[in-house]
Amino acid sequence: MALLNMINKMDTSEAPCSRKAKRQQKVEIQQDAFDIDDDEEIPIITEETEEELAAFEAVNRPRTTSGKIRVTEEDRPETAASLKYRPKSGRSTFDSRPTTAVTLKTKSRTVSRASSRKSRAESGFSRQDRGQYYDSDSDEEPRSPTKRDLFLEAELSNVDSILADDKAFDTDLEVEEIEDLIENLYPINIGETTTTYDRKTDYINDCKKNGIVPASYFLRHMEKPQLTMSHHGLGEEGMKCIARSLASNTTVLNLDISDNWLGDTGGLIVCNMLKENIYITDLTLRDNRLGFGCAEQIGEVMKTNSTLTHLTLSGNQFDDKSAIFFADAITTSKLEYLNLSHNRFGEIAGLLLGPAIAENTTMKELDISWNNIRRKGAMALGQGIKNNDFMKKMNVSWNGFGVEGAISLCDALKHNQVLEEINIMNCRLTTEAAVLIGKGLSVNENTALKVIKLGKNPMQSAGCYGICAAILRNPNCVLEEIDFEDVLVNKDFEEVFKQVKEQLPNIKMKHGGMEPPQKPKAKIHPMVKLMNYIEKNNLKLIDFFSQLDKDGSMCISYEEFEQGLEENGIKLTKEEIELLLEELDSDGDGDINFSELATGHTEFKERTDNINTILTASQPRPLTT
Repeated sequence: MALLNMINKMDTSEAPCSRKAKRQQKVEIQQDAFDIDDDEEIPIITEETEEELAAFEAVNRPRTTSGKIRVTEEDRPETAASLKYRPKSGRSTFDSRPTTAVTLKTKSRTVSRASSRKSRAESGFSRQDRGQYYDSDSDEEPRSPTKRDLFLEAELSNVDSILADDKAFDTDLEVEEIEDLIENLYPINIGETTTTYDRKTDYINDCKKNGIVPASYFLRHMEKPQLTMSHHGLGEEGMKCIARSLASNTTVLNLDISDNWLGDTGGLIVCNMLKENIYITDLTLRDNRLGFGCAEQIGEVMKTNSTLTHLTLSGNQFDDKSAIFFADAITTSKLEYLNLSHNRFGEIAGLLLGPAIAENTTMKELDISWNNIRRKGAMALGQGIKNNDFMKKMNVSWNGFGVEGAISLCDALKHNQVLEEINIMNCRLTTEAAVLIGKGLSVNENTALKVIKLGKNPMQSAGCYGICAAILRNPNCVLEEIDFEDVLVNKDFEEVFKQVKEQLPNIKMKHGGMEPPQKPKAKIHPMVKLMNYIEKNNLKLIDFFSQLDKDGSMCISYEEFEQGLEENGIKLTKEEIELLLEELDSDGDGDINFSELATGHTEFKERTDNINTILTASQPRPLTT
């Protein structure tokens, strides 16, 4: 109909007119192209097979008076001249986006591509006839084109270029062919429900009013149970249109709108949507910078929405002020899973959340990792774990629990009977803290605890040893996995873990590897010990020799030398004494005289001084300015 309106607007006469009149006439034609009669039947294109299209082309190609197939410009090879005068492809005055077809109401009829092309061929404007112009009442040679012919050829060329160009669609992410989009937007069969079509149309119209580009991914997946709209850059305005559509949606069960920079305003929009939608059970709002501005509303949703069972709120800059609303909501919430990790909760938040955890009766898994909960806040969380009889998994990793938190966790492990997995990685647990947690494990009668993660803590091998020793003392222990990630262990730990393996054959253990073997201490030369004794007691070398030479013969036998060293408190092993005698007895007669002692002392001292001089010279000197 829009095409017929354009034809009626064209003036086939060659009467001259001004440029202003021509521009005005073109604007009117373009406006008429958008006018769609409400009572008009809008054809819907269906697909044919390649064989049907080929058969139609063979039958409907233009022929001469003798019955031969006429060769048109499209059949000839493209040359520079033909390309020069070909109408340029691009966006036509027709809007190719799906938002132009929102006036479809009651009537619909199915028209094939072949019949559409046939109607164009009968009207003299088929694709095969482009480039050649004939009068309908004669079989004469082609005539020269009129203004109407040139305009229609340009418009049809623009439509074809849009159909073939995926980039012509103004969408945000993924672009598909126009046929797929039409097939998704409009019901094909008359008896098919139009609920999906109405919801998509309402979303498109809403985007138009707000000046937002419709999200093509949302249009294609809005009727599926799993809807993932993460990393789409929706912002407040984009979320507003999607939230209006989701308010009445009954098919989406899992919604992920992570990392869309919603802010507190966008968060409030989501909360208002959840007050109307009673079908979404799993919601992920990770990394949206919601902040304190919408913490209260989220808390209200947690308390009032009984359908929502899984909620992820990590990375939203919630602080101790926000913890007030979450603590109140956790007390009465029906959530089974709550993720508050990667926020800014501190010690005060721990004091608020601990008692709320103790009172909750429905939550099975809580993740509060990557926060700043320390000291008294950590102790409050430990007491909450102790008094909760329903929690199955608890993740408090990457918080500063320290020894204070370890004392509280020790008490929790002694009394909790339902906890299956606890993660306390990187919580500043020292060797002392690990021993305290081990005490809790040694008396724990919980037959449900299967996994404990203690990795990335400065507990060293001794802390790991204490945990394993505690497991050996508890015959009721049923642990299946122990994680000591990035903690180096030694041979002593390996031996005790072998015993644990015998008690629990199916247990799995992870650690940071074996400690590097300690380097043996450098042996001290016995002459050094001898010289240290002489200097310490302010003795001269002759005085020391006199202490050993009891008979005054100026010669010391091996027995006298060894006995004198022992009486003066110089502790040397037999190997060191033998080495010392071998160096001092230069002539090998079995006795040491004063001359040999003095010579040996002087040579050793010179050798030591030379070594120190070389080491000093090899060290880099500091730069001077």
